[in-house]
Amino acid sequence: MTPVGSTLSWAELNRAVLARQLLLERAPLDPVAAVEAVGGLQTQYAPSAYVGLWSRLAGFRRADLTSALRDGRVVQAWVMRCTIHMVSAADYWPLTEAVRAQRRQWFLRAPRGLTEADVAAAAEVVAAQLAEGPRKQAEIVAGLVAAGFEKAVFQGVQLWLDLVRVPPAGTWELPRAHVYGLAAEHVPAPAADRAAAEELLVRRYLGGFGPAAPSDVARYAGWSVTETRAVLARMDLQEERDPDGAALVDLPGAPRPDGDTPAPVRFLSNFDALLLLGHAKRARIVPEEHRQKVFAVTMPQSIPTFLVDGHVAGTWRYLEGRVVPTPFAPLGRAAQREVEAEAERLTAFHRDG
Repeated sequence: MTPVGSTLSWAELNRAVLARQLLLERAPLDPVAAVEAVGGLQTQYAPSAYVGLWSRLAGFRRADLTSALRDGRVVQAWVMRCTIHMVSAADYWPLTEAVRAQRRQWFLRAPRGLTEADVAAAAEVVAAQLAEGPRKQAEIVAGLVAAGFEKAVFQGVQLWLDLVRVPPAGTWELPRAHVYGLAAEHVPAPAADRAAAEELLVRRYLGGFGPAAPSDVARYAGWSVTETRAVLARMDLQEERDPDGAALVDLPGAPRPDGDTPAPVRFLSNFDALLLLGHAKRARIVPEEHRQKVFAVTMPQSIPTFLVDGHVAGTWRYLEGRVVPTPFAPLGRAAQREVEAEAERLTAFHRDG
């Protein structure tokens, strides 16, 4: 890595993340290029990916993503942090290889009463089931129970047997991504070199969320900080600092807008990765006084939000055929008009696609 460079302001860090997340200006990209650019889309709720791309891409239509999922150019599967993501088909295998060992270690550390041999045996049962074609989760779990396994083993199976979610399940029209298939049958599988895969994961994260502290990269990947530092050390990265003096790493030449670059109103859906993990705090995306309104412990999921000047300023719901925004505090006239106009455009997207 290059020696430590400049100190970036909080405003510059905010605009850097927004630029890389394609939220300063809608980009002329297709869904495949977009999911690579933003570091993958976290999709516990499949329609959130559609709203996320609508807010990021010029001229995006729902059919664009559904088509990419159906023809396999975009893949939905467990990837980083044992969390469902949409990633490009080209990225699926290297990103999976980059986190494979850590995901399995995480599973075995928990007190589930299962050994690696138990999970591997269950994975063989599921592999035999899916060799006949995709199946719903309920069918797969029933087959495991019939073979003498507990239902809970299916979570581990997904870490020993590479599975993808098979559309149309997991699309706008059928949000529940509960149909599974063998990744090897659905995604071309070139050999994945682990070192190269790890470096690709770092590039995807920094390309979508940088500059970042090593701990941010670790949290995104599900690696330890020690493992992360070892990967960063062999890469050609630029070093910076935040206003508190914390060391950050970044891709040379990555977008770094001025801190006063205008940031338009943008609407985000459930689980948008912009709001999650360390980069959200570093970039001051969610003001501390509003954090519990977005991530309250009692909520089963993050809630849809909208940004004003690059910061979460309220929530929204789709009610009775309209997007209804609710600001956390009164907005200025110009911001209120911009929020209302964007809500009308998102209403049209829900209605017309």
